Amino acid sequence: MEKETLVKDLHFILDCIQNYDQLSEQTKEQITQDTVEYTRDNLNPGWLEYRKSVSDDFTIVEWSDGGDSFYDLNNERYYDFLGGYGIFTAGHRNPEILEPVLKQLERQPMNSQELLEPLRGYLAKIMAEITPGDLNNIFLTSGGAEAVEMSLKLSRLSSGKNWFISAVNAFHGKSYGALSVTGKDIYRKPYLPLIQQVQHVEYGNAAAVAAAIENLIKVGESVAAVILEPIQGEAGVIIPPEGYLKEVRAICDKYEVLLIIDEIQTGMGRTGTLWRCEAEEIVPDIMVFGKSFGGGICPATGIIFKQKLLVNEMVEDPCLLGSPTFAGNPLSSVASLATIRYMLKNDIPQMCKEKGEYILEKLMFLKAKYSEILVDVRGVGLLIAMEFAHPEEGYFTAKELFIRHFLTAGTLNNSKTIRIEPPAVISYEAIEALLHNLDEVFEMIRIKENK
Repeated sequence: MEKETLVKDLHFILDCIQNYDQLSEQTKEQITQDTVEYTRDNLNPGWLEYRKSVSDDFTIVEWSDGGDSFYDLNNERYYDFLGGYGIFTAGHRNPEILEPVLKQLERQPMNSQELLEPLRGYLAKIMAEITPGDLNNIFLTSGGAEAVEMSLKLSRLSSGKNWFISAVNAFHGKSYGALSVTGKDIYRKPYLPLIQQVQHVEYGNAAAVAAAIENLIKVGESVAAVILEPIQGEAGVIIPPEGYLKEVRAICDKYEVLLIIDEIQTGMGRTGTLWRCEAEEIVPDIMVFGKSFGGGICPATGIIFKQKLLVNEMVEDPCLLGSPTFAGNPLSSVASLATIRYMLKNDIPQMCKEKGEYILEKLMFLKAKYSEILVDVRGVGLLIAMEFAHPEEGYFTAKELFIRHFLTAGTLNNSKTIRIEPPAVISYEAIEALLHNLDEVFEMIRIKENK
């Protein structure tokens, strides 16, 4: 393609952004056609097939958002009961988060990397104040898997030990180290062998954790850390037995093994407390955070850890653990600070708790009514799963809801579940509308299966 043609194409899409709310019907059609073509030819044709779990209609292109909804090119509204897989706890384009970010964008979007950056310092101090126990030192990253990588590196670096214990069906990301502690074969097999010295045990079984550590020590090995989600999100919202994490904490203390808690999806209020480990009354040695941390405005993730893990090598070379270029940049730091302010000021954890309890109560009624279809409903706060008797019923439900302008989706490690993970700002009117439509969709499934 000639340079003039490329420049013309660039002008087209950037002009569409500049005039996003004044597009002609012809322009909308062009964007839709281009999106399908370029996704197929230059991204991955699999994305077109993958999204069929939501819709077969390729003419729907997401274009804008706000509050508890997003909108397509034709300004059709869709209620978001997926929440960007946990990104939008504070809502879409929350003005209390967006406005400070826009002001920072006007002043300084990125920093020199060499001088001290005040926003990063403020964010580190605030995180030390709002996280459990003696978690004190922060290391910022841009993506969830990257944060998990840093937690694994820190564990080995600070402990001088080697092995990791994780859980079957865990999900910690898909980069090389994060995938090594992820517990689903479909994502691991293409890349085997992954990082060695990782053992997976049954989730919710503290005795299995103890046995794994004991056996490794008996044969001369050393265990650096146990890594767990306080609730397994992608496994289908699996809530461990009461006292499980306390027991694991005690086991780690007994054998001098570090405990990493992955709060990427459960943290920042989604499960009814600011951090899920607070509800479990434990303090990990390392806590991983992300997703909604940037307020749905900027990518922002990281780890916070006990000061005792800050070994001399890391002080002598602050880049030893890692030096991600964009981590903790001014825009993401402002977004995170504004998000924390909004969360605390509006008691987002309590909002998630109350709305989650309301949804679960209503879903229990639907479970009783359609027990042959909906075999389980579970969740905490606004991290909720509906489990179906058959995967096909879940796919049909997600598609039919999307046709009715409600976005939900499945979980990566459990094909029988559909998640309900909306923004905390979701209205009760939208919740009632979802529940009413779920009732109708389940009745459709019942009629279809009884034919």
